[in-house]
Amino acid sequence: MSSILTNNSAMVALQTLKSINNDLSKTTSMISTGKEVASAKDNSAMWAISKVMESDVSGFKAVSDSLSLGESTVAVASAGAEQITNLLNEMKEKVVAATGENVDHTKITADITQLKEQITSVIAASQFNGTNLLDTAGNAGMSVLSSLDRDAGGTVTAANIDVASVDFEANLDLTTIDTVDAATAEASLTDMETLIQTAVDGAAALGASSSRISDQNDFVGKVSDAIKSGIGTLVDADMEEASARLQALQVQQQLGVQSLSIANQAPQSILSLFR
Repeated sequence: MSSILTNNSAMVALQTLKSINNDLSKTTSMISTGKEVASAKDNSAMWAISKVMESDVSGFKAVSDSLSLGESTVAVASAGAEQITNLLNEMKEKVVAATGENVDHTKITADITQLKEQITSVIAASQFNGTNLLDTAGNAGMSVLSSLDRDAGGTVTAANIDVASVDFEANLDLTTIDTVDAATAEASLTDMETLIQTAVDGAAALGASSSRISDQNDFVGKVSDAIKSGIGTLVDADMEEASARLQALQVQQQLGVQSLSIANQAPQSILSLFR
């Protein structure tokens, strides 16, 4: 039945054109933003997941900064501990030399005094951003933020790496080393070995902490990259597919406009019945 009051064909063509225009608008937005899920209305579930993951990425950036700061602090202390070990080995050579009777003990003692002062100077200088793991002031050590752990329920907890101080200021008693004569120098050899072992143990402990922090920093970087990749999988648009769909929708839009135009002209054909 034909009617001049109700044009069913035009209504169908109009609804189809609206649907095509809506899809075309979404596809154009995907191409311009590069995202398939740019807002919550696009896909509320995927959008919510991506936002939580983005917050984790921001958190891991802060974790990485903390680890880098901690790594630098421990690296400075480790370098100082290794230098002190070398100075103690040099001091041992002079103590051994002082065990001889026909040596100048005064000059050797003066050299050892200089080495002691140098060790004290290295201990004081081995600080980074005010934290020194070699002196008594830093005896509490330090705690480095190492990770943010999210459980299945969404609860986030912070994990830390604790780095102990080696406190060379207290643990290296340089006053026990004396080379005033051969007998005293020989008695100092045992203390000298103890000092060297303390320095070696401290340097090894700091080296292990530095290695752990460095490995954790690398891991955090990889986790952050993996999360970013996951976010991209959830919300990024497939540009090849979007490009192909855009061209198809543009053709559909042209056909929809033509179909609506033809449907709108249908009532005009009724006039021929009255001629």
